[in-house]
Amino acid sequence: MALDSGMNYIDLYDASPVTRSNIGYALKGRRDEMIIQGHIGNTFKNGQHSRTRDLEETKASFEDMLTRLGTDHIEVGMIHIADSPEEWEEIQNSPFLDYVFQLKKEGKIQHIGLSSHNAEVALMAAKSGWVEVIMFSLNPAFDRLKGGAIPWEEGAMENLQAGIDPVRVELYDYCASHHIGVTVMKTFGGGGRLLDAKTSPVGVAYTPEQCIAYCLAKPCISTCILGIDNIDE
Repeated sequence: MALDSGMNYIDLYDASPVTRSNIGYALKGRRDEMIIQGHIGNTFKNGQHSRTRDLEETKASFEDMLTRLGTDHIEVGMIHIADSPEEWEEIQNSPFLDYVFQLKKEGKIQHIGLSSHNAEVALMAAKSGWVEVIMFSLNPAFDRLKGGAIPWEEGAMENLQAGIDPVRVELYDYCASHHIGVTVMKTFGGGGRLLDAKTSPVGVAYTPEQCIAYCLAKPCISTCILGIDNIDE
C-alpha cells in the first residue's frame, strides 16, 4: 500500500468516546486531507480501551468510531493487536476476520491492517497475502530484541542483541519488496524512554529527530505515529 506523502496521517488507537468525538470535531471541513487508521477490535470498558474479538462488541465499537468521526469510511482498518502466533492463528477463518473482510467489501475500510509488537507475528501477517498495512513497534532499542520478544516482557530489554534481529530484517525487507506499508508506533521507545539516558534501554539518549530519522530510513516505513501527552510536546 502506497501512502500519499502530501496527506496527514492519524491513528485512532484510543477507543474512548471523548477522544473519538474530539477528533471528529477537528476533522470537520478537513476530512479529505486525512488518512485515518482506525482499530477493529478495540473497545472502551471501565474507563480504558481494551482488545476484543467478540463480534458484537467489535461491530458496536467500529460503528461508534465512524459516527463520532463524522465519516462513512476510514482508509486503514487495523486489526487490533495480535502479539503471539496463537493469537494470529485464532483470527484465521473466524467470524471476526469475516467481519473485517466485509467492511472492506462495503467500502467502510479501504485497506486491511494489523498491529503487533511481535516481529514473528508481523512477518506472518505480511506473508498472509491480505494484510496491506502493519502497525509495528520500531526504534533503535526494539530492533535489537530477540526473535518474537515483546518489549515489556520481563527481562526482554535487558537482553538486547548487538545488531538488528534477523526476523525484523526479514520483515522490513519483505514489506519493502511487496509494497506493504508499515506505520511505526513506539518511535521514542514508549513514553519517551529513548529521549533520556536514564531510561533508555541502550544507555544513551536520542533526540526526537534521531528516532524519527532512524525509522524513516527504512524503505518499508510509511509514517511514524508519535504519542503526545500534552501541548508542550
